[in-house]
Order: sequence, then structure tokens, then C-alpha cells
Amino acid sequence: MNDDAYFQETAASRARRMRWWHAARFGLFVHWGLYAQLGRHEWAMNRERIPLPEYERLADTWRPKERPAREWARLAKRAGAKYMVLTTKHHEGFCLWDTKQTDYNAVKRGPGRDLVQEFVDACREFGLRIGFYYSLMDWHHPDGARCATDDAARRRFLDFTQGCVGELCSNYGKIDILWYDVAWPLRTPALWESARMNAMVRALQPDIIINNRAQLDEDFGTPEEQVTAAGVGRAWEACMTFNGAWGYMPSAIDWRSVREVLGMLRTASAGGGNLLLNIGPKPDGS
Repeated sequence: MNDDAYFQETAASRARRMRWWHAARFGLFVHWGLYAQLGRHEWAMNRERIPLPEYERLADTWRPKERPAREWARLAKRAGAKYMVLTTKHHEGFCLWDTKQTDYNAVKRGPGRDLVQEFVDACREFGLRIGFYYSLMDWHHPDGARCATDDAARRRFLDFTQGCVGELCSNYGKIDILWYDVAWPLRTPALWESARMNAMVRALQPDIIINNRAQLDEDFGTPEEQVTAAGVGRAWEACMTFNGAWGYMPSAIDWRSVREVLGMLRTASAGGGNLLLNIGPKPDGS
């Protein structure tokens, strides 16, 4: 399928695919990864310039408790959320599922199990729609930065990226949302092969909703840390933290009040948008 045909097809099916999402209004975002063990912000590896061999050791020391995603799903259900979105791979490059693309994953390393499967099971148990976050930027992959200047590296990194996204859309049954993040370092959707990748996603998941962070507008915009529309006539979802950090960070002190959080939900709903409210679980998942 060429790009023009792809965009026409997705636009025609958007109203049907988005119907439940527009009615939902409220979802729970979950940022959970190796960085939780540090408790110093999910960007700690980058901000503190932690050498890769040192940071990699966190993959073997991570020991989450049994099935913490059930606690998140129960909490989300009680709070009135209709869907959850999990960081299956954040910028650090550690994959929470049993991927064949790299051994740097939760099954091969410390946790010793598929944390994405546990998340999916919990969502289904509590009747929540399922969303997968996937960071395009990758600080661990050897071609993650090199791909911007080396065509062979770009091909390897795109094969890795498309392989990961394909697994996430193939291995867990019906998935409702694909939530990309940080399309760095490639500067255009053509370089990322975003249309081709999303066509693959929709071939595997015909009803899926895709956000705008692979440099294509797709189904909805994603204003961050501000509850405001993403543009006239655009579906939008404000992703918001409780305290300025996405990952577990116990030192954060500027927690939003209950009244402020309720105000965010009210403003999003009144403006025709959704609120995706984030939690950053502790290393054990609590």
C-alpha cells in the first residue's frame, strides 16, 4: 500500500476505531522500568551520564513482586479509568516483554518473566482497554544514535524497531492503543518509515488507535503536562504527571492536590479530550 492510500484508509476508519476512546475520557499511564530502582527520574541514565555497562547492571538486580499490574488495574478501575498504557520500552532500551530482538529484556534478565503479559492479563481481568507505549529513541541499542548519520545503521535500527513493534502487536491478542514516544534522532517520518510501520501495525491490529509521536498526525495528539487541545478538530489526550516525574521518584515534593487532579479531568472532558494520568510504581511494582 502506498502512503496516500494508507492515510485515506485510516481516515475512513477513524470514527469507528475512536468511538470507545472518545467515550472513555480517562486513562492511567504507567511508567515502569529499570530507572525505578534509582528513583531519580526516568531520564537518570542520560542526565547523570551513567556509563552503559554500569546502567546495564540494573537489568540483573530488578526483582519485581508477583503480578503488581493487578494492583494498578484495580486502582485504575476504582478511579474510573477506562484504559491503561504501559511503557513496554522506555528510552533506556530495556524491553519488558519476551522479545527476540535483544536479550536486554525482562525474561532474559532479572525479573525472569514477561511483564507485558502480566499487564495485559491484569487489564483484561478488570475490563480495561490495553495500551502499549514504545519509545522510538533508544540509549542502549548500538545504532540508536548512529542511525542518524549511517545508512546501514539506520537499516539495522529500523529492523529492530519494526521487529519490536511487530511483536507487541502480534503476541498479546487485541491491543487498543499504540503510544509512540520521542522520534529521535531521525528527523522525518520517511526516515523512520512511520507510514510503513503503522500500516504493519494496522494489518496486525485493525482496530488499534495510534498517537502522533512517530512524526505523523495519526489518530490523536498528545499535549504533555498541559491540559489543552492539540489543534482545531483534532482528537487529543493530555498526558500528565502527579509530581513532574514520570518514573518513580520519592524525592519529588510538588505533588498536585486532589482538587487540581480533578480539575485536569474536568478540563479535558469539557474540551473534548482525554486525560492520561501517570503513576510511577516503585521497583517492586507497588
